[in-house]
Amino acid sequence: MKSAHLGTLEVSRIGLGAMTMAGVYTSEGKLDNDESIRTIHRALDLGVTHIDTAEVYGPFLSEEIVGEALRGRRDQVRIATKFGVVGDSSAAGVRTAVEGSLKRLGTDHIDLYYQHRVDRNTPIEETAGAVAALIAEGKVLHFGLSEASPATIRRAHAVQPVSALQTEYSLWTRDVEAEILPLLRELGIGFVPYSPLGHGLLTGQIRTVDDFADDDWRKTNPRFIGENFHRNLAIVDAVRAIGAEIGATPAQTALAWLLTRGDDIAPIPGTRRVSRVEENTAAHAVELSADQLARLDALEPAAGDRHDEVNMASIDR
Repeated sequence: MKSAHLGTLEVSRIGLGAMTMAGVYTSEGKLDNDESIRTIHRALDLGVTHIDTAEVYGPFLSEEIVGEALRGRRDQVRIATKFGVVGDSSAAGVRTAVEGSLKRLGTDHIDLYYQHRVDRNTPIEETAGAVAALIAEGKVLHFGLSEASPATIRRAHAVQPVSALQTEYSLWTRDVEAEILPLLRELGIGFVPYSPLGHGLLTGQIRTVDDFADDDWRKTNPRFIGENFHRNLAIVDAVRAIGAEIGATPAQTALAWLLTRGDDIAPIPGTRRVSRVEENTAAHAVELSADQLARLDALEPAAGDRHDEVNMASIDR
């Protein structure tokens, strides 16, 4: 698999998001940690070198699973994890968070350490300075931000160079193209799209929300509700049709489109299934024609906000 560059950090073009290994879409009683570990091992075997997790996933369970899976294979992987949701992003909070993550991950350093959400009660300069101190100590190698505004990115980058920004980006979420991506390229910052498959919709496997568990947060996501959901299925159908022309699944087609955006973009499709990681990683070999790319580019944006009001309010804009 080819590489992407997040600042000076080199990772596989397609990574693996470990959020769902701690639940999120599935109640904890239905989780299979052994299957999650097999999925991580299979990803490594397929050339994935970028594993993304966070202390809040579980909380803590995802980091523990990743740590267990990487025993004896740590040198094959760039581990990314996040702080700032379980606790605050003060200098003391960052220090407490990193010690916990290092212990759970079973490592002496984190390759890419993100502020998960911007802390409105702590100046970003303090947070960036705290991560800079950890970098000086060797506990962290690279600094990242997640869901940060252009102004915040600039302020943080002035204190400690930012290697990567993580924000939602996919065929149905293209807001970042207007202002965020140009800024990142101006500053030499890489981009890590989360939810590159639209919270599962772009896999083509979801045709109704009726089968979702009662506590599945997608039931309150505007894009999965009512008329918005039915309008958004049309995006999936268009992606499926283009994929069928080249023998690719909808998920592979959506990821292949994202990979054409630049070699500074490294999506992290999330799964806890071996079959899904095999499907997703195969997208790096999918080639789209100029006509197919143009048709994908021309798709209507998704109907509805990408999060509910509470979650949208937590995003730095």
